[in-house]
Amino acid sequence: MVSTESAPSSVSTDRSVPLIALRGICKHYGGSGGQPEVTVLRGIDLDIHAGEFVAVVGSSGSGKSTLMNILGCLDRPSQGSYHFQGQDVGQLDADALAWLRREAFGFVFQGYHLIASETAQENVEMPAIYAGVSKEARMQRAQSLLNRLGLNTRLHNRPHQLSGGQQQRVSIARALMNGGSVILADEPTGALDSQSGAEVMALLNELADAGHTILLITHDRSVAAQARRVIEIHDGRIVSDSQSRHTADQAAAPAQPLTIPTAKDAPHQTATASWWADLLEAARSAWRGMVVNRVRTSLTLLGIVIGVASVIVMLAIGEGARRQVVERMGTMGTAILYMGSKPPATGGPAGQLTEEDLQAVRELPEIRRVLPVIGDPVTVRYGSADKQLYVFAASEEMPAVHHWSVAQGRFYTQAEDHDLAPLVVLGHKAWKHFFPDTPNPLGKQLIIGNSAFEVIGVMSERGADSGAQDYDDMVFIPYNAGRARVYQSQTQPDYVVVEAMSSTQVHAAETAMRQLLIARHGGREDFGIGNAAARIQAEAATRKSMAMMLGLIAAVSLVVGGIGVMNVMLMTVKERTREIGIRMAVGARQRDILRQFLTEASLVTLVGGSVGLLVGLAVGAVLIAAEVAVVFSMRAMLGAFACAVITGLIFGYKPAQTAARLDPVRALAGE
Repeated sequence: MVSTESAPSSVSTDRSVPLIALRGICKHYGGSGGQPEVTVLRGIDLDIHAGEFVAVVGSSGSGKSTLMNILGCLDRPSQGSYHFQGQDVGQLDADALAWLRREAFGFVFQGYHLIASETAQENVEMPAIYAGVSKEARMQRAQSLLNRLGLNTRLHNRPHQLSGGQQQRVSIARALMNGGSVILADEPTGALDSQSGAEVMALLNELADAGHTILLITHDRSVAAQARRVIEIHDGRIVSDSQSRHTADQAAAPAQPLTIPTAKDAPHQTATASWWADLLEAARSAWRGMVVNRVRTSLTLLGIVIGVASVIVMLAIGEGARRQVVERMGTMGTAILYMGSKPPATGGPAGQLTEEDLQAVRELPEIRRVLPVIGDPVTVRYGSADKQLYVFAASEEMPAVHHWSVAQGRFYTQAEDHDLAPLVVLGHKAWKHFFPDTPNPLGKQLIIGNSAFEVIGVMSERGADSGAQDYDDMVFIPYNAGRARVYQSQTQPDYVVVEAMSSTQVHAAETAMRQLLIARHGGREDFGIGNAAARIQAEAATRKSMAMMLGLIAAVSLVVGGIGVMNVMLMTVKERTREIGIRMAVGARQRDILRQFLTEASLVTLVGGSVGLLVGLAVGAVLIAAEVAVVFSMRAMLGAFACAVITGLIFGYKPAQTAARLDPVRALAGE
């Protein structure tokens, strides 16, 4: 059934050098921490040549399985030396031992040791994955081996869908995946019925005929008798060693010796697939594990989803609040100061702000515009309708200073202001009050005080600033016309709005104005300057700090989610201890195991982060529909997603490291 195509091609057939040479091998357990020392192997001396079919027989507890673990580089002896093709295995590091298991040995276990979540084909492919064989090549090889073992219709079945004999044949195919120069079979028929056991022994004999070196561990003497050399072990010692039925010359194995790499050059002597291919394979396996444990995975994902969504929504709400303040700053001016006369702190009358003072202020390099304002509630009439409105008398620069646009018509000009033109521009609410049924009030006449003013425009709707009168409920007239026609007794502005060159020059502008006016007023500070821009900027900074605080609070949930990932990964490592042992037995290095579990942790957080993004956007959409100020930030979304992934890597590293450092023998014995 098994052709010579699967014969080993990497061990030497030179009879002068044994393939395996053991000298004085002892193995002790315990002896530390108050534990009694138990000796399992006692001075084993053994030579095995390439192509031999050797059975090691002994009762339970005789040490035969421990001997197999040492032969297969899963365990190290406490004393003695082990040479493989003349090279001292005791001098090899963990990666070199993994390389040797991957390239020289194939394991067949009594319990089959197949990974439950993988198909038959995927289980067979596993040694080739760690050998860096391309996906196409390993698929073809695995299918070929399973076909030759009569499992061509079972390629995609999982272990629980196979009989015991079929599972053992899968494990034999896995042992042959990378060549299987040396087949280590530990009680391969122990869990099988007599017919399946006979089939497995027939396969092992065919492999021996094809040139493989077979080491069979069994307690059944009838099974051992089918080998060509029988070694009996009792109480950790070899008590008998039969002569081979076939001479070494009959073992067909034309090959080159294995050159075992050191830690330094092992990566260069082993064919490796691309880093991307390794990562994809790890991700595939991780996804399979997530699907198998979907309930636990969902609960783990929930923490990440809540964390990411919270960060996105909280920062979006904070950004929305900040934008509202910025918008308010835009309407009020980001560089606005207010100036008015007042009595000096030392006593005396309030000062007078003259036209000459205002002109001097205009000429300061830090100042962009100066807007004197007179305003008071005045009775405004149209027909039979009248109302007390705030009549705002200011120059033509009012819309520019307050960053406010005209919705209908136009604003008055400097020339019209100079000529005392009786013109008025309505606020939005004033328009609705006097002309509720008139879409276009332009050209209408309003009586303000005792003077008629022609409507030439309507301002856009603005709303009231905090603590101030509603701007929409005002009317706006030229400054000079206001002084001449409405506020005849007014000798100076009620207040002056001053716009600095930029928001960064507000404080400098305030200092320059104060120094200028003190000099002009004979050293008296009989005026006041209010820095409105500074107050608004402080409010914006406060809102920004609040947004950051909200983001930090939400980020805590990300950390909690990360701790959940760590807990689940630690549980996963414990549950999959045997799987880790299987991967190590077929040649996985510590870094392969580390990458496997780090990939799983990262995949959990990648999925959780992606779902969290969608949930955050959905919650934001609901808030927007509820007219809550929400502004999504791409930087915040990417940051939350990246933090989720980094959190998964950080909290997943310890469980992955724990998995990578497991002892292969103990891992294989785990549940």
